[in-house]
Amino acid sequence: MRVLVTGGAGFIGSHLVDALLARGDTVTVVDDLSTGRDARLAAGTDLRRESITDTTALTVLARQVRPGLICHLAAQADVRMSVADVAGDTGVNILGTVSVLEAARAAGARVVFASTGGALYGAIDAMPSPEDARPEPAAPYGAAKYCAEQYLGLYNRLYGTAHAVLRLGNVYGPRQDPAGEAGVVSIFCGSVLAGRRPTVFGDGKQTRDYVYVGDVVDAFLRAADHGGAGVWNIGTGVSATILELLEAIGRTSGQAVQPVFEAARLGELQHSALDVTRAGRDLGWTARTALAEGITKVYRWIEDREPVRGGP
Repeated sequence: MRVLVTGGAGFIGSHLVDALLARGDTVTVVDDLSTGRDARLAAGTDLRRESITDTTALTVLARQVRPGLICHLAAQADVRMSVADVAGDTGVNILGTVSVLEAARAAGARVVFASTGGALYGAIDAMPSPEDARPEPAAPYGAAKYCAEQYLGLYNRLYGTAHAVLRLGNVYGPRQDPAGEAGVVSIFCGSVLAGRRPTVFGDGKQTRDYVYVGDVVDAFLRAADHGGAGVWNIGTGVSATILELLEAIGRTSGQAVQPVFEAARLGELQHSALDVTRAGRDLGWTARTALAEGITKVYRWIEDREPVRGGP
């Protein structure tokens, strides 16, 4: 299969590119490298430095490459940034997705879209949250992702396409920047290894559904092979608190982790867990990596100071 991966030089995207290439697919990566790194990609990977917000350039590229599938991972993924710059978040996550859909239409490609789970559902009573729960996003990021999902559904109705949505939990794993603004597992592991006290915003009792990047890549491959439209939660179905996360990192590091507490941040969700029953039924998918195992992989990857291509 010919596959175009937007955001393919990113944390999740680069792992997906590796998996697609490993199974024999022909892959083209689109990434503006604003947050992606070309060093995450294997030598010789077809990388096109373009922004998904440039509809014309993206459509021309899609017509040239003629992918059968577009895995759309390019995004503005920082919740705090979405609060600070709503228009910028909208431009990338909504208008950028429409550009991808137009490019896919021009090439006759199917789209598998990386959406969000917790940030989309918001503070709802249903926990773990099923796909048919009414979204109540608490930040522009979640609202934009939900709006983008609606465009995928609209294109399916208008044009008879079979675009699909994966609502991801809190994805973590190697290649996630420990000095970045997002990715609390890598950030905390990096702080501990540097001898710093991790910063916790709020009381640390907020929960997330942490899912390992290798399991997320498996979900993308299964959704690609499924071939049909659908919306699937991709998580573990189990939530962990920030304090529990720190305890697990402490066990891996062999030292007690003493965080610094600061005020909670605007727009951040308190609790999140995803109901993954539908993904198991439709895709035969389930998360296989336990949190403790995944944390150890992240910690050792940072500890070994491997290059950004250090694998899971």
